[in-house]
Amino acid sequence: MSFTLLLAWFIVLPNEVIAKKKAPESKVIAVKLDGYVGQRIDNCIEQRVMAQDVEEIVDVFRRQDEIRNLWGTEFWGKWVQGAMSAYRYNHDSRIYNMVKDSEQKIMEFQLADGYIGNYDKDHQLKGWDVWGRKYVLLGLIKWYDLSGDKKALQAACKLADYTMTQIGEGKEHIYNTGSYYGMASGSILEPIMFLYNRTKEQKYLDFAQFLVKDAEEQGGAQLIALADVPVYLRHPIGNHLWYKENGQKAYEMMSCYVGLLELAKTTGRTDYIDIVEKVVRHIKDEEINLCGSGSANECWINGRKGQTLPAYHSMETCAGFTWMQLNERLWQLRKQAQYADNIEQTFYNAILASMKNDGSQIAKYTPLEGFRHEGENQCGLHINCCNANGPRAFAMIPRFAYHAEANTATINMYCPSEATLSLNGNNVTIKQTTDYPKTGEVTIEVAPSRETEFTIELRIPTWSEQSSVKVNGKDIPHVQAGTYATLQRTWRAGDRITLHLDMRTRLHELNHMQALTRGPIVLARDSRFDDGFVDEACIITQQDGIVEARPTDSDKDHWMTFEVEARTGTDRETIGKPRMLRFCDFASAGNTWDDHTRYRVWLTKTFYAKQEEHF
Repeated sequence: MSFTLLLAWFIVLPNEVIAKKKAPESKVIAVKLDGYVGQRIDNCIEQRVMAQDVEEIVDVFRRQDEIRNLWGTEFWGKWVQGAMSAYRYNHDSRIYNMVKDSEQKIMEFQLADGYIGNYDKDHQLKGWDVWGRKYVLLGLIKWYDLSGDKKALQAACKLADYTMTQIGEGKEHIYNTGSYYGMASGSILEPIMFLYNRTKEQKYLDFAQFLVKDAEEQGGAQLIALADVPVYLRHPIGNHLWYKENGQKAYEMMSCYVGLLELAKTTGRTDYIDIVEKVVRHIKDEEINLCGSGSANECWINGRKGQTLPAYHSMETCAGFTWMQLNERLWQLRKQAQYADNIEQTFYNAILASMKNDGSQIAKYTPLEGFRHEGENQCGLHINCCNANGPRAFAMIPRFAYHAEANTATINMYCPSEATLSLNGNNVTIKQTTDYPKTGEVTIEVAPSRETEFTIELRIPTWSEQSSVKVNGKDIPHVQAGTYATLQRTWRAGDRITLHLDMRTRLHELNHMQALTRGPIVLARDSRFDDGFVDEACIITQQDGIVEARPTDSDKDHWMTFEVEARTGTDRETIGKPRMLRFCDFASAGNTWDDHTRYRVWLTKTFYAKQEEHF
C-alpha cells in the first residue's frame, strides 16, 4: 500500500466512524394538559385510578376456582395499564407504589407451571381464561418497561410458555377457546408480540404466527379472509349474542387487529397493515356514529345507518377505547390525519360523556339519548369492565397530543397545554393557548433551546373546511382539511403559530332525524335547560347545511352551551313560530347520573308536506 493510500485511509476512517454514530433520539419528554380536558383527565386519575380498591381485583388471582366462565382476571390488567399510563403522565409516586405493590402480588400468585389466573385446572382455556391471561401479560410486560423489573418479564415468559403448552400446533386451536370464534383468546397476539420484541426468542414469534394462521382456519374468525366483508355481516349470529358463533363482537374483534398490527410492525408485513386499514374503513363507514363510537349489545350492527334508533346497551366504553387504540396504532404506522381525527371524535364525545362529573364512575354504555347511569358490578366485584378500561382512554390523550420523530414535532390535539420535546438533541418547548373546541383559535408558542431547523406538523381536521395557519403573522399557503400542515423552517425562541379552524355548526340529517355538530363536538338537548320537551319534533333553521349556533354563558354543569333557532311541534298556526332551543356538548348532556335529566342527540324532523315529497 502506498503512503498516499495509507494516509487517505486514516483520513477517511474517522469520517466513516462519525457517519455511523447514532443521531440523538427525537422524543416527547413531558406534556401537561390544562383547561377542561386537562381537568377531566386529572379527575379520572384521582377519582377512578387512584381510588380503586386494588386489593380486591388482585385477590381474584389468589383462588383457582373459576368454573362459571367469568372474566374477573381482566380487571387488574386493565386497571394497571391505565395506572401506568397515568404515572407516565403526572409522575405521581403514589400511583407508582400502587402499581408496584400490585405487580409483586400478582407474581406471587404464579403457580409452579407458570399459570396466573383464577380458572380451575379442569376449566382452563374455557370462557374468558385466555383473555384474562392476555391482560396479565400486558400488565407484567408494561411494568417491566416502566420499572426494569426483570422478574416481571420472567413471570410473563413463564405464563406465555405455559399457554403454549396448551395451545398450538397439535394442541388446542385458539378458536376453540372461549366465545366469539376465539376472538377474545386470539387477542393474546398483542402481548406475545411484545414478549418477542423484548426477548427476541423465536418461539414467541412462531406462536404469534400460529395464532394468525389458526384464526384463518374453518371455524376461526377469519379476520384476514373476511377483511372485505362489512364487520356486521361476518358469521351471521341469529337471535343469540353470547355464544361461540358470534363473529360481530366489536371489542374483541378490534383487539385482535391491534395484535395483528404489532405483528406487522415487527415483521414488515405491510399487507397486514393494509388489511387493518380496510377493516377500519368498514368500521368507520358502517358502524361509528356521530359521537365516535358504535355497537349495540357490544356487537357491530350496521350502527352508523341505524344510529337514530334508540338501542339497548349501545356505545360500550370498552369498544370506544379499543377503537381509539386501533386508530392510535395505525397512526403510529401510517401517520395519517384521519386516524387522529377518529381519536378526537371518540374522546371528545363518547369517552368524555362516559365519565361522571366527579370522575368516580365510568359508564358501561353511553347511548345517544336517555339517562346516564353507572354499569353493574361484575364477577362478584365492585367494578366492571369499563370502569377498569375507561381510564386508558383518558390517559391516551396526553401521550397522543404530541409526537416527536425524525426532527419533526407533530401536534395531534389542540388543548391548553405545554410540552417539552427533544428533536435530535435540541429541547423544544411548545405551548398552546386556546379554548378549543369552544372556538377554533389556537396560538402556539415555539421555544427551542437553540436556533435550529426542524419541522412542526399541525393536524387540520377533516371537518375544518376553512382553515388558516400563520407563522409570525405570515400566511402559510395550501392548508388542506384532513392532512397535516407542514411547517419546516429555522425556529427561534419567540416564534408564534396561529391556527384558525372552521367551527361552523353543521346539520346532519338521517332517517328523517336531525343532529348538530360543531367542530369535533356533538351537540345535544338537555332537559335541565327547561326549554321545552326534549323529545318534541322540530325543524332546525339552516342554510346549506350550516346552522347559526350562538354561544351562551355556560353554568357549572355544562362545558359549552348554544342557542339554535328551530320550529317546534306540529301546530304552525299557534305555537309553530321559530324559537330558540338550547344545546350543549354531548359530554355534559344529562351528566347528573339520575333519572331526572333526559338528553338526546337525534331530533325528529317534523314532516312538512309543502317542502318534502309525500310518503
